[in-house]
Amino acid sequence: MAENGTDCDQRRIGMTKEQHNGNFTESSLLSERKRRDREERLNIVLWRQPLVTLQYFFLETLINLKEWTIKLWHRRSILVSFLLMLAVLTATYYIEGTHQQYVRYMEKKFFWCAYWVGLGILSSVGLGTGLHTFLLYLGPHIASVTLAAYECNSVNFPEPPYPDQIICPDEEATEGSISLWAIISKVRLEACMWGAGTAIGELPPYFMARAARLSGAEPDDEEYQEFEEMLEHAETAQDFASRAKLAVQNLVQKVGFFGILACASVVLQFMTLFPPNPLFDLAGITCGHFLVPFWTFFGATLIGKAVIKMHIQKLFVIITFSKHIVEQMVSLIGAIPSVGPSLQKPFQEYLEAQRIKLHHKPDSGVPQGENWLSWMFEKLVIVMVCYFILSIINSMAQSYAKRLQQKMYSEEKTK
Repeated sequence: MAENGTDCDQRRIGMTKEQHNGNFTESSLLSERKRRDREERLNIVLWRQPLVTLQYFFLETLINLKEWTIKLWHRRSILVSFLLMLAVLTATYYIEGTHQQYVRYMEKKFFWCAYWVGLGILSSVGLGTGLHTFLLYLGPHIASVTLAAYECNSVNFPEPPYPDQIICPDEEATEGSISLWAIISKVRLEACMWGAGTAIGELPPYFMARAARLSGAEPDDEEYQEFEEMLEHAETAQDFASRAKLAVQNLVQKVGFFGILACASVVLQFMTLFPPNPLFDLAGITCGHFLVPFWTFFGATLIGKAVIKMHIQKLFVIITFSKHIVEQMVSLIGAIPSVGPSLQKPFQEYLEAQRIKLHHKPDSGVPQGENWLSWMFEKLVIVMVCYFILSIINSMAQSYAKRLQQKMYSEEKTK
């Protein structure tokens, strides 16, 4: 009987091994298939398959519109309340009365804040790639205010035309009367609104991971799958990127509010000073996966990005574009052997043109010249915005391709 028991155990162990090997083989085949499907999706871009990409983009757009319509219908009470409130505000806007001065003021501030919040959301929300709106919009705005403040010795720029065009005020100010704090205060609203927008843009990874953890379903998100693989192979991580991601995950998980605050503001700020933070998406996924309360995550992110991080960025730009630093930079460019003087001249012309423009009055009739540096920057902005739009089209087309692949998987499982 002992021999028979031993044989049964050996057969059971052998069956377990075969089952384990079968599962391992099936898992490896599935991983290989997912890798091939991902490579196939990445080839669906406008410059390789334009017709297919546009077709998939329009189909994905229609599907998203249908899903949003269904969600709005299920929340029709909220939608009706919003429409009623919008109707009341519209009536208040058009009815004449003494309240119109406050309406105009609120309208101006609302659209100005919404503009910067929208740029902040575009910078971090993703959609294939983030639009670096700090480099393209907020940074140049802070730089122009800084240059104007030192030239005018004041930040009391008249409105209008500021912020469309900064013009020095009529009153005379003493040389050196402008302070760093005055410039910071002048651009604080725009910077904080942009930072709040970047905080809002970090919410999708958090909600996705939280919903996946609560439902127990595996989300169709590559970043979340990468996060789960990182947790499985945490002990064997060797490369710098994996260690950095693990450090972020451990900091957020163990420290909580202050760990999120550090990730959103200081710790990773020096790694990515201007562009969107590539590692902070992992912090959002981590917080959602470990069910960190919403206000803990969003409160720390908002404080970190809209207050701490923005003041670091503002100080950097203001100090860099202060009058004496700019003059030193231009003189250093002129000291470059051979090509220095030829490179220095357009910078000097650009700064001189900006000084003339700051003292130009709208009705003075002084012609406004265009420098090649400003021309190049305008074209750079156009190119980056166009690339951002193309990345959205490619990303949505690839999302539709993923839908088709998932449908194929489900059909194969039912057979």
